[in-house]
Amino acid sequence: MTPFRYERAPDVQGAIELGARAGVRYLGGGTNLVDLMRETIEHPRVLVDVTGLSGEIEAAPHGGLKIGAGVTNTALASDRRVRERYPLLARAILSGASAQIRNVATVGGNLLQRTRCAYFYDQAAHCNKRSPDAGCDAIAGFNRMHAILGASPACVATHPSDMAVAMAALDAMLTVEGEAGPRDIALVDLHRLPGDTPRIETALRPGELITAVTLPPNPFAARSAYRKVRDRASYAFALVAVAAGLDLEGGVIRDVRLALGGVAHKPWRAWEAEAVLRGRPATKAVLHEAAEAELATARGLRDNAFKIDLARRLIVDTLATLSQSAETGR
Repeated sequence: MTPFRYERAPDVQGAIELGARAGVRYLGGGTNLVDLMRETIEHPRVLVDVTGLSGEIEAAPHGGLKIGAGVTNTALASDRRVRERYPLLARAILSGASAQIRNVATVGGNLLQRTRCAYFYDQAAHCNKRSPDAGCDAIAGFNRMHAILGASPACVATHPSDMAVAMAALDAMLTVEGEAGPRDIALVDLHRLPGDTPRIETALRPGELITAVTLPPNPFAARSAYRKVRDRASYAFALVAVAAGLDLEGGVIRDVRLALGGVAHKPWRAWEAEAVLRGRPATKAVLHEAAEAELATARGLRDNAFKIDLARRLIVDTLATLSQSAETGR
């Protein structure tokens, strides 16, 4: 491990001042960054500990919820307001890691975790994300866990966060602060698709710090779900995940939210499927049409082409279950 210096930020402004220096990384729970340092993939010269900052969950204007970036995953998933008003978020977090990791992982750190692609972690492998223009061994290698949407010839890795997928479906907004002052970013705009520069992973500017996530009022709480298909029942990344919420009236979909995990370089908001569904009856035929529209651009690799059909079936089954529960009142 490369030698580094550790500093604890006294407050947000102090963190930003420290973060403006070259070679500085912010440290939340450290469940991803410390791993990458141990594997000599990350080489920060200074770690600025921000775990004591932005640790509150409070009411936001117009009935929403403001979540500090330093809130732990456990605290967020167990908060009564989250469980009652944003249940799909609580379910996503609980499916995301072991209890020990959830106890220390923070909201901001979870959103900014890097890919868990085995080739990214393997210093002997070619990886454009780790070494620009080196190539991508995953494309011709073992790629069962890799992307079917939004990938490029430069990178086919997927984003690992379950929480981020749920927040994408919930229209979450991020507050970030830096030397230029605070600004808001929609969560769906935080992560970038790889294109020709997979090493540039987010829309954050150098030294910017996520300080809060704001969730708007959620009309889908009673008809929402997070479903994750994985290789084993616990502590495994998603092959495909679906975060969904439905607002129905008389069997017609008035509004819908849908996001996918395990399929792309970022939490994948299913805009095409949502457009097909709005104002239509919640029949199996319509649900299939929506899934087909969303997956029209999906492309499989040698080992992961099954994900396309898996995503199709999971979208349809999740939405069908939600619509049936609305009809039965359960």
